[in-house]
Amino acid sequence: MKQNAPAAGLDPIRLHDLRHSHASMLIDMGFDALEISERLGHESVKTTLDTYSHLYPDKNKKLAGALNKLRRPSTSSIYSTESP
Repeated sequence: MKQNAPAAGLDPIRLHDLRHSHASMLIDMGFDALEISERLGHESVKTTLDTYSHLYPDKNKKLAGALNKLRRPSTSSIYSTESP
C-alpha cells in the first residue's frame, strides 16, 4: 500500500490507519460501540471504548435530545387535587 499511494497521488497510510478510519466512520454513521467492537474483533467492548471514546463528543447531547423527545407536554400535574 505504501508503494502504490504515491503513484495514486496519496500520502502513504498504514493498514492500522485504515482500520482506525473504518472504526471512525462506523461511529460517525451511528453504529454503537458493541457492533463496532464485534466488527473489529476486539475481545471486549471496553477495548473499543478505550480506543475510540474521544470520537463520541456529543453523546450527552444526543442522549438528552432523545429523552426530551419522549417527554410529553402535560397540561395538568399528576399531583393535581382537581377531579377530571
